[in-house]
Amino acid sequence: MNTGTVKTVADYVTENIKNAHLFKKHGIDFCCGGGVSLAQAAAKANVSLEVLEKELEATASVTTPGYDYKNWKLDFLTDHIIHVHHHYVEENIPLLIQYAARVAKVHAHERPELIKIQQLFTEVAQELSAHLKKEELILFPFIKKMVRAQEEGTPVPQPQFGKIDNPIKMMETEHDDAGAIFKEISELSDNYTYPEWACNTYRAFYAKLEEFETDLHHHVHLENNILFPKAIELERSLNS
Repeated sequence: MNTGTVKTVADYVTENIKNAHLFKKHGIDFCCGGGVSLAQAAAKANVSLEVLEKELEATASVTTPGYDYKNWKLDFLTDHIIHVHHHYVEENIPLLIQYAARVAKVHAHERPELIKIQQLFTEVAQELSAHLKKEELILFPFIKKMVRAQEEGTPVPQPQFGKIDNPIKMMETEHDDAGAIFKEISELSDNYTYPEWACNTYRAFYAKLEEFETDLHHHVHLENNILFPKAIELERSLNS
């Protein structure tokens, strides 16, 4: 198998979402930083390219049911992102803010990094809340209008933001910012490793943080690597 220099990490995840778990295991960014080759990703993560290729082959051979996101209609994909990933973010932010405050208050004298983790999560929570609204109120409705125009053969109304790649670039920048914050949180928490003496709230906090980051990676992958490129392509085809 000699596709490591041809396909990107994002391509592998787009073809088979189960590959996301494999890349996460090796500390390889498959969403914001997914535009690199397998060889480049392996070198950066200090992982054998041969090992990665064999694991990808093994994953491909497992025929468990999964979602074929890349072939979904764009309006359906936007609804999925809202109902699954946006809902997850909105539902879990208040819980994580409570956990962060409680754990920092009780244990910061032993683990001072908890104060910084609390600050970082509060920052990313505020940014994500605003980010989701921009997608739900501006970008996603326009994508749905383009889908409808294609189906009905009608012209697309010109949005105030000009070309669709303008809000998309903004969303991608905000994805990068959120990813950078979570990378710092992961480093500060030693990859969400709590001490042996940690109380149940401390343990629940780190487990939920890791879960939140995992969901965010899938969320960003669906947008950066599937929804956004297809939306740009659809706009071009409608205007040609």
